[in-house]
Amino acid sequence: IQTVAVFSTADRNALHVQMADEAHMIGPAAASASYLQASRIIEVAQQTGAQAVHPGYGFLSENAGFAEQLHKAGLTFIGPPAAAIRAMGSKSESKRIMQEAGVPVVPGYHGERQDAEYLRERAQEIGYPVLIKAVLGGGGKGMRIVEKPEDFDMMLESSRREALKSFSDDRVLIEKYLTKPRHVEVQVFADTLGNVVHLFERDCSVQRRHQKIIEEAPAPGLSAAVRRDLGEKAVQAARAVGYVGAGTVEFIMDTHTQQFYFMEMNTRLQVEHPVTEMVTRTDLVRWQLEVAAGNRLPQLQKDIHCHGHAFEARIYAENTTAGFLPDTGHLVHVHAPKESADVRVETGVRTGDDISVHYDPMIAKLVVHGDDRADALRKLRASLAAYQVAGVHTNIGFLARLAASPDFAAAKVETGFIDKHRDELLPPVLGPAPDAVALAGLALLAERAHSASLHTLGGSNSPWAATDAFRVNAMSVQRAEVAAGELVFCVESGAEGVRVLRDEEVLAEYPPAIPEWTPQTQGGALQVLLGDRLCSATVVFDRRTREIV
Repeated sequence: IQTVAVFSTADRNALHVQMADEAHMIGPAAASASYLQASRIIEVAQQTGAQAVHPGYGFLSENAGFAEQLHKAGLTFIGPPAAAIRAMGSKSESKRIMQEAGVPVVPGYHGERQDAEYLRERAQEIGYPVLIKAVLGGGGKGMRIVEKPEDFDMMLESSRREALKSFSDDRVLIEKYLTKPRHVEVQVFADTLGNVVHLFERDCSVQRRHQKIIEEAPAPGLSAAVRRDLGEKAVQAARAVGYVGAGTVEFIMDTHTQQFYFMEMNTRLQVEHPVTEMVTRTDLVRWQLEVAAGNRLPQLQKDIHCHGHAFEARIYAENTTAGFLPDTGHLVHVHAPKESADVRVETGVRTGDDISVHYDPMIAKLVVHGDDRADALRKLRASLAAYQVAGVHTNIGFLARLAASPDFAAAKVETGFIDKHRDELLPPVLGPAPDAVALAGLALLAERAHSASLHTLGGSNSPWAATDAFRVNAMSVQRAEVAAGELVFCVESGAEGVRVLRDEEVLAEYPPAIPEWTPQTQGGALQVLLGDRLCSATVVFDRRTREIV
């Protein structure tokens, strides 16, 4: 299948543009002027002779109007019918359809009457705590938890403001809030011939700001009966809306009773679909293409089996110590774990790319598979330890601490996991360890010596060209200044040893060290004995900012 990529000016050198057979620019960096311009995308499809459009994960992927426009233009939308998108796009309408189909829903109010007094009365009937949600919401926007009646009016107004800003619609619904819930979702697939299947469930409970950060399949700790019931109810949900293609039925589950309730249906392929692919040994994008071509599902329910366990960790450019604020900047260095049958890295960026303010700051999806949950978790920890990103803040360290958490290893997952384990997952930042400062200083000295050796006087062995800090009648000491934020350190290396100082105070001392330095394109590989500890480091020099990573 030949592919045509569309891109904005900000994505001119993006990986997807280079991978496609053909690429066309559709507008400036702002998504509203490029990726959300349905008419421009259709124009490119017609110009290139494309037969179908795959909408990806975001932008127009759940836009019923876009699906209808494609149909009118004679193009195939690789996704569900517009009617299904529209029905599932309304939280109140989707709840009504699910109730009629026999799918359990969270007790709540999903009606049209929206005056504050009436909504307050419904909340009182449901019983606090309650959850206010935007009718057309998604990604946690417009969502507010109300613990007590006196907070209701303030939270309702806040929810409506955000809903209006995000979705141009301030209608809300009210549901009973489960205090310790799990987020469990089921992957469904349907073709145009009447076949509907599920590909088991995923647990996406560990979230920050109501957004998923790590997913796994299958969901841990479920009884066989609950697992079977989840799949059957998800298939009922898909049939109820005449679904076609890939979809995800999301449920909220009571941690204690394993009673589950319909939350919403995402009418697209989810970001976390690779964990399902790993445990079912399928290619869901290929399934999408088969269904869009009018073919039967590649497998029916009796053919689909679950093998082992899989995790997906979302690698984001974000500052976890500042409330997970998104970060932007130049990717000075990116080194992903080695891929294999059990380790998969899905990314759209490389060393030298930029994380811009215009789009989601996700760098990659790290996906691992194991024989069981413990085996998969070991592979996740090893892969996170091998992942290197320099130039922006990332959540890799946070994810590593999460994967190492005893409660996470024990599968005690629920949506409040991060807040409950905040001290463990987000320890205070105390500045760089002396060992790290010593390594940075020694790397700088080693690189300085290497650079000087390339520019010696005529290539001679003249002592005047030496860079070993030799002084007549004085000890030979080399010094490098290393800054970390507002902290400035001095690293000294000489015949008497290596010292790390700050404001003339000695923070650490080591015996004399002779670094082994292997120059590389943007830095080098350093190996040195600090005391009795053999340290190895990948060192990256950002020539633009004079930073060492």
